[in-house]
Amino acid sequence: MVSKKGIEANPEKIQAIIGLRSPRTLNEMQKLTGKITSLSRFISRSADRSLLFFKALGKAKEFNWMEECGQALNELKKYLATPPFLANPRLGEVLFLYLAVSEAAVSSVLVREQEKNQSPVYYVSRMLQGAEKRYTQIEKLALVLIVTARKLRPYFQSHKVVVLTNYPLKHVMTRPDASGRLEKWAVELGEYDIEYQGRTAIKAQALAHFIVEFTVNKANRRRRDGYCMWMDHRMSIMEELVYCYKDLMGSK
Repeated sequence: MVSKKGIEANPEKIQAIIGLRSPRTLNEMQKLTGKITSLSRFISRSADRSLLFFKALGKAKEFNWMEECGQALNELKKYLATPPFLANPRLGEVLFLYLAVSEAAVSSVLVREQEKNQSPVYYVSRMLQGAEKRYTQIEKLALVLIVTARKLRPYFQSHKVVVLTNYPLKHVMTRPDASGRLEKWAVELGEYDIEYQGRTAIKAQALAHFIVEFTVNKANRRRRDGYCMWMDHRMSIMEELVYCYKDLMGSK
C-alpha cells in the first residue's frame, strides 16, 4: 500500500499477527510463519525474529511451544504495532546497504538517504542452510550481499549501491586465493555498480531495530535465544581477517 509517508504494510496482515493467539498445533505454526513471510520486507531481521518458530516446525513429531517462543511472538507483535514505512527511491539515486549476520541467519537493509535522513527501502533476511552455517563471518557477509543482490535485482540494476562495511569485503572476494564461491559471487556482483565505504552510524530511528541489540565486539559477544548476532560494526574484531588488513596497509 502506498501512502504519503511511503510504502505501508497491509494493516489487515499486520492485525492478523497482532491478534493471533499462541499456536497450539503445527498447522497453526505454519500459518504464523506464512504470515511473517508475507510481511518480511517490512520486518527488520525477520529470519532471526522467527527462528524459534521454524525450529518448532522442524520437530514434526511433537509440537512444543516453549516460553521463548511466546516471548519472540510478543516482541514481533510489539514491532509490528508501529511498522516502518518504506521509501520509494527515485530512479538513478544512490542507495545504501547495511549488512548483518548471525549463527542462524543473514540480513540486510537497503536504505535511501535524503538530506542526511535515512529511510528503509527493503529489508532482506533468510535462514542459513546446511553448510552455510559453517561459513566464516566474512563469507556470511558476502553471502548476505549476494542474496540481497539477487532478491533486489531491479534496485541493483537501476541504482548505484553503496555497501557500508568496515570489513574488507571486496578485497577478500577478489583475492587470488579466494574460495571458489567467493570468486563466483564477485563475478556475479561485478555486473552492478557497487561501491564499498566505511560503516557510518544509522541515522534513522526506523532503522535502529536493525542493530540495537546485536552490536558485539571481541570482549562482548551478546547471546540471545541460543544465537549470537555479529553486526558489521566498527568495534568488531575478527582475527581471521588480520591478514587482509595487513595487505590493505601494505604490510608484508
